Amino acid sequence: MALQRRKKSSPEIPTGSMADIVFLLLVFFLVTTTMNQDKGIGMQLPPEGESKKIQKKNICNIWVNVNGEILINLSDQLSITQLRADLERRMVANDKLIISLKADEDTPYETFIHVLDEVKLSGAERISLASPSE
Repeated sequence: MALQRRKKSSPEIPTGSMADIVFLLLVFFLVTTTMNQDKGIGMQLPPEGESKKIQKKNICNIWVNVNGEILINLSDQLSITQLRADLERRMVANDKLIISLKADEDTPYETFIHVLDEVKLSGAERISLASPSE
């Protein structure tokens, strides 16, 4: 009697259901992952196209340069610690005052936001953000 040789099975991992497993993992991670969304600067912008003529005495221009120096109406240079008190004084003198904030293109973002925070903390409700090219 001759012995029959057994066929050796090659060791392999069954990959037939691998695509199903990957798909289920992908769906699981898509459903359970949360994304943080940046809130940005909380300001309410006026409707598009709305413009009004404003008297110059009712506008307080604040410029912030690259070095973080703050100029008010191109004449008074203040530090960030003096800004809030100065704006409060100006708003008491003129209740229709609009703060126009303008920064150089190379001004650090943190500096601009710090100045904007001080303007808001001073109680200003009418704030205009001017573009650097104006």
